[in-house]
Amino acid sequence: MQNFKGKVLFISGGTRGIGKAIVYAFASKGCDVAFTYASSIDTANEIITDIASKYGVKAKAYKLNILEPLTYKDVFKEFDEDFDRLDFFISNAIISGRAVVGGFAPFMRLKPKGLGNIYTATVEAFVVGAQEAAKRMEKTGGGSIISMSSTGNLVYTPNYAGHGTNKAAVETMVKYAAAELGEKKIRVNAVSGGPIDTDALKAFPNYEEVKAEVVKRSPLSRMGDATDLTGACIFLCSDTASWLTGQVIVVDGATSFQ
Repeated sequence: MQNFKGKVLFISGGTRGIGKAIVYAFASKGCDVAFTYASSIDTANEIITDIASKYGVKAKAYKLNILEPLTYKDVFKEFDEDFDRLDFFISNAIISGRAVVGGFAPFMRLKPKGLGNIYTATVEAFVVGAQEAAKRMEKTGGGSIISMSSTGNLVYTPNYAGHGTNKAAVETMVKYAAAELGEKKIRVNAVSGGPIDTDALKAFPNYEEVKAEVVKRSPLSRMGDATDLTGACIFLCSDTASWLTGQVIVVDGATSFQ
């Protein structure tokens, strides 16, 4: 069983859905965890208290506006006051609601502002976050960086053009980062999930339709759960994956094959 005792994870967007599941999965392996939140410090503190009581690891949370990626620099300065090393960084936070108006829409209704916001939160945020993480990983001899992605760049999904094209972009950025950070013993990969049953997906106006289609398409006859992506992340951060970099691991219940 993988043990991350003495290691530190930093993940963006750790208070709900996939991010929260990853926080708990790494904490259960003995890993200290740092995560960001968008607005609710109370939710973040509840998670910190729960993790400390269940797993006895150190946990800290920092507020981050993912639409202002350069603020990662300030967040990491706060991180440095709480932790003396960084081993794993996962870029996970996403945007929804008003910020994606004009980005989450049919092709003929796409607008530059919405598309730009998705690019900022997906690609630019990954770049700045990974750069800051790499600076710290280099000091301790390397580490693992992961960008969460989705199969919306492989399978047509209504209204998802803005997100899908930016997921394709971040996956390409992952490969460039892997090529250039390898000499620092930093591996960079992406985990691409199929439709996962989270609050974010439930906010889609056609949620029930999407869920029914996923269940129909998957040979496993179910939609993915947030915990279904944690195993791939743990694997990519483990020594078992020490020669795996620049790759996209697809976890989608075979829905992209159907």
